[in-house]
Amino acid sequence: MPGRPSDPGSEAIVPFSPEFRDPVVYPIHHGVRPPLLRVYVAWSRGSLLHVACLRQPSPEPETEDSVDEGEAGGKVVEVRLRAGEEGISEAQRRRIAYGSVPAFALLQSRKNSLMAMSRMSSSLLRGEWWQHVLEYSKNISELLGTRRLSSNMVIEDPRMVVQPSEEPTSLKAAWELMEIFYVDKQSLTWLPERLVDWSEDYDSLLTRTELTIHSKLVNMQKKLANVKVVEDDPDYWEGMSSALAVGWLDIVVKLLRFHGSYQLDQLDNRETENGLVEAVAVLVSTMPRLRPDPSSGKLGQFCKTRPDFIKAWEKWRGHLSKLERSAFWVQCSHDQTREGLQKLLKIMLGDITNITSATCHWMELLVSHLLYIRQFMAGLEGLNNLAHKCRQLKPTVHYNGLMSLLIGILEESPEARLSCISRMLKDIWSVLWLDNYVPDVASLLLMVAHGIELLTAGSDHADVLLHEERYSLGGISIEELHRLVYAQILSSHPLTCQIAPTYLASCPKQGIGLLEILLYKQPIQHHQVILKNLEICRLYELDNISVNVLKTAGMYNWKHGRRGFGIYWLQLARDEVRLNRIAQQLFKCIGKSLSDDSFKQWEGLLELLGTQVGSSGGLEFLHKYRDFKRTLKQVEDGRASNAARQAAESLIQLMRSPSTPQQFWLPLLHDSVKLLNWKAHPLLSVSETNLLLNKLQDLSMGKLHPDFVAADLPPNALSSIRLALATNLGRAILEE
Repeated sequence: MPGRPSDPGSEAIVPFSPEFRDPVVYPIHHGVRPPLLRVYVAWSRGSLLHVACLRQPSPEPETEDSVDEGEAGGKVVEVRLRAGEEGISEAQRRRIAYGSVPAFALLQSRKNSLMAMSRMSSSLLRGEWWQHVLEYSKNISELLGTRRLSSNMVIEDPRMVVQPSEEPTSLKAAWELMEIFYVDKQSLTWLPERLVDWSEDYDSLLTRTELTIHSKLVNMQKKLANVKVVEDDPDYWEGMSSALAVGWLDIVVKLLRFHGSYQLDQLDNRETENGLVEAVAVLVSTMPRLRPDPSSGKLGQFCKTRPDFIKAWEKWRGHLSKLERSAFWVQCSHDQTREGLQKLLKIMLGDITNITSATCHWMELLVSHLLYIRQFMAGLEGLNNLAHKCRQLKPTVHYNGLMSLLIGILEESPEARLSCISRMLKDIWSVLWLDNYVPDVASLLLMVAHGIELLTAGSDHADVLLHEERYSLGGISIEELHRLVYAQILSSHPLTCQIAPTYLASCPKQGIGLLEILLYKQPIQHHQVILKNLEICRLYELDNISVNVLKTAGMYNWKHGRRGFGIYWLQLARDEVRLNRIAQQLFKCIGKSLSDDSFKQWEGLLELLGTQVGSSGGLEFLHKYRDFKRTLKQVEDGRASNAARQAAESLIQLMRSPSTPQQFWLPLLHDSVKLLNWKAHPLLSVSETNLLLNKLQDLSMGKLHPDFVAADLPPNALSSIRLALATNLGRAILEE
């Protein structure tokens, strides 16, 4: 990890608790018969451990019947170190990781564009940046999970109070908390309603060890399935009061409809009782709500502005007071119904005693205060004071990561220093760090790496603190540190390593260096992987790395027998040195035997070289030699004399070219004997014939050199060449 490790203290970026927890025992079903010789433990992907159990070798040889197949020496098993409630599958984690890349890259691009337009008004830039961050937050939130389906979106069971849905995750719950308090400006005007929606979705995550309203309703729902007269059950009224306290109006109205007074087969006269129940249900369903979007499918009387809400609230409270003082309560003969309905009225009127008794957790009590007592709470300071009083009234033994995050958000002030930002990052880290639970490291790092943009959206001071270079981190900022760590986690898995460059490129200090290391470590045996690496180099202007990748891919393919691919990559890299070395290897292979069968083995490779090979020295000769052999083949097939004349010209060009190795002179002359003995007329002039004679003389002198390589030709090849040259010379002299 970049930077120096921090001491375990208040300034540590990654939280470390020195407290010892009770050890957790994980059973291992290895199936290996004792005694065990050794046990090896190694980390695998995510929260998996690989445990290898090795047997004690037996002094006597065991028969095949006594040894299970695959367990002769031991067995390797996987152990998952997680509690299971919060487990995110690897496929889901990869989907989130891949889906967040476009949103992150788009936000970084917009940030760079706004920085280039810094001459504009700062207020305009600030407003535009808020919109970009909000859009980015919505995209990430959709990836983390979908919102619970409302009651009117599914086919309901008439007796079902809490609709079954996907298990919520702390990751999405924490993200929505940061969006509410840091990004969404409109949420500050209707904060109680946003918290009502949040608690309805994530109330089950407030605590794992204590009772919540969600768990109370689930238990009540199971009990009511076997109860015929629900209004006689105290849990029925208790659950209804709790749901009303946190603003779950749909559930309250549905529970009221379960009341026995609505049944048609009544022996007693319960019209007054039913009228009171219906009156309370109407008041609950018409409760004024300050929400900008009335199309959410929720019950209530929606108001978009504060004056309209105040007017509707006063009118609604008047109806509540009038019903509370009504004389019909005396005529209600069912005690449980009368007491339960009156408690509902007191909750809606803001009675603190009934609200406190109806809620289970301090967060639920906070939502109740914002709904019925202090609807226009302004500022985080006042909200923090209210939350502190709620924690005193509803003390919690254990604070999980979500509650620690919420407390950290509420306690933040504009004058906060680095310790506040560090605490916020610690709270995000601890969102999934539950008791007896090994956190999903990749999900935590994704949360931190992307959540920093939300933390800095509304605070210039936080932006400075998170982007300030720190000596204790190796000269990088806190933001860059968490992005580097997240990119390293992505690059450690073969299925996510290709998205790591997006995050490394956003780190100006150490990101490019780590990106170079990542690209060098990518496998080069696959054509598509090489093309992706080259595209990354092109996007981030890493020309030197691109050339090195091409050279490495070329040499790898050449050494593993894919010679065409090897030359192709080396040509793209413009590696003249290695291409010349390859040419020398081709000379050695082709020069050993220039027979037609031998040359056909390499002719396909020369075809792949193309016309660009002329710049790589000796490869130019092989290309021309291939053309010469093709023309000579046409002559042997008895075609027109134009082919013979063209073959003679190619021969003279090859013999004059300085790139033609000396070891090819004699094979070229031997292949040209038919040209020298052309019956119609001599194809070579006197000067051209003398050139070939001089080459033959130089070749005779070259035999004395120790490095001379003799060509593999028939014994009479030299004499036939001399005779053909002498004949052509005489005919050329006579013709001239």
